[in-house]
Amino acid sequence: MNINHILLLSLIASAQVSAEPSPSASPAVAELPATLTPPSPDTPRINGPSVFGVRPGSPFLYAVPATGVRPMTFSAEGLPEGLTLDPATGQITGKLFHEGTNAVTLIARNATGEARKPFRIIAGPTICLTPPMGWNSWNCWGGQVSQEKVLRSAEAIKAAGLDRHGWTYVNIDDGWQGKRGGPLLAIQPNSKFPDMKGLADRIHALGLKFGIYSTPWRGSYEGHIGGSCDQRDGTYAWIESGDHNEFMRIGNTDPSFNDLPGGAQNEVARNKSQQGALVMAKRKSNWTFGKFPFADADARQWGEWGVDYLKYDWNPIDVPHVEAMSKALGNTGRDIVFSLSNSAPFKNAADWQKLATLWRTTGDINDSWKSMSGIGFEKQGGWVSYEVPGHFNDPDMLVVGRVGWGNPHPSKLTPDEQYTHVSLWCLLSAPLLLGCDLEHLDPFTLGLITNDEVLALDQDELCKPAVCVTQGTPLKVYVKDLADGTKAIGLFNTGETPATLTLDWKQAGLSGKQKLRDLWRQKDLGTFEGSYSAQVPVHGAVLLKAVPSAGS
Repeated sequence: MNINHILLLSLIASAQVSAEPSPSASPAVAELPATLTPPSPDTPRINGPSVFGVRPGSPFLYAVPATGVRPMTFSAEGLPEGLTLDPATGQITGKLFHEGTNAVTLIARNATGEARKPFRIIAGPTICLTPPMGWNSWNCWGGQVSQEKVLRSAEAIKAAGLDRHGWTYVNIDDGWQGKRGGPLLAIQPNSKFPDMKGLADRIHALGLKFGIYSTPWRGSYEGHIGGSCDQRDGTYAWIESGDHNEFMRIGNTDPSFNDLPGGAQNEVARNKSQQGALVMAKRKSNWTFGKFPFADADARQWGEWGVDYLKYDWNPIDVPHVEAMSKALGNTGRDIVFSLSNSAPFKNAADWQKLATLWRTTGDINDSWKSMSGIGFEKQGGWVSYEVPGHFNDPDMLVVGRVGWGNPHPSKLTPDEQYTHVSLWCLLSAPLLLGCDLEHLDPFTLGLITNDEVLALDQDELCKPAVCVTQGTPLKVYVKDLADGTKAIGLFNTGETPATLTLDWKQAGLSGKQKLRDLWRQKDLGTFEGSYSAQVPVHGAVLLKAVPSAGS
């Protein structure tokens, strides 16, 4: 275990969002390294994208993300008919009924000053014009997710002020599903989620958006019912037989196990690995498509609940099931982000771009350098040309903070590796979904996810992923074109020793004198011409913005 890992294992109790530690919280060991991100100024600053897409007739919800001391009031110039803005919360709600682009100026005021930001609202067929930002339950809670945990996470986003930096979605992953039923014969929640509509309403009242999970298979990876069934009435044999736990997860009993003599039963019961293998075999038996699909019924149910985001998960992802759910979501009357997971086949990239909002380009990430760097540096290049506003390559969730898939622990990535992780994902214009325990955010993690100049790269409306302009070396230079004509540049050291990395103007497509800004430190470095060199730590990053100097 190296020194960076030891530092990362610490949590600062005084900086926790929640006054009461969760049962899984680890005791503080040592102080984390200081964050590079400076504090947000007291004066208002409006963050987030400069453009927002909505389909005509769909419910509109956008909460203006602004930092600065409170109280703060909000207003807007040029807000189109059909939309209203709450001056106290900054939430814009309503509906637009005609296609077109609406030029708006967002305004935030407090006792120290005023901020104004040009903002375009585009009513048309494409939603989610910049990569979605939010949180997903899986990397924190795994199958132990519950309504209480999801609501606490939404409230933690508000308590930590993450929404002021653009973090919006609160997404339930696998583990919420109960039986089929109700007027639509759709998937109903299990007892961990007693009021799904009420949960969605409470999340929306916070100015946040609500996401859910499903699969077109008969059963999910976690062992709950999926979007198809072998029975027209939506019943599943393993549920009818009682072969499930109290949350409708398959594998409570096994007929062959029950038929064993008592002594043999005791012996098998003591062998947890054997019992786990039995349950896994049952789960895998449902990783196939049932005779009767319920995509339309499930989508209508999600629309009635107020769902804003769907993670649709199976492998291999296929065009017919994507097409069916895309159509079903389009008929709900809501703008629902459509996320495909996992490992979308590259050969169908043009189909995913047409039918989905985002698609996973790889398998699942974990909090190791091998996993994160392999996904980020080695497996994204071929997908670059398929990303456009409203349609995004997804290299999977961020593994910063406390993660653990049901048993949260501090990320095993070193601090420098976490800077690389966030820098690279923002340069790639990737969806940014946190998977950490939001109730226990230390100052280091807060700095990683609240640097507005870094997040602005991800939310740049051009949505053009950075490309690597160096080859065959652990010292990598990534260059990203931005909508304002400037460039963002990432200098990465994937090697095992500190190194000096030189940015060459010709290599990066730069010319003349360039003003360079260190985005993590939000500090101007000066004006340079021809090249720039920086010391980059092991597995670390330097993130720059290059702006042509006057007269260049």
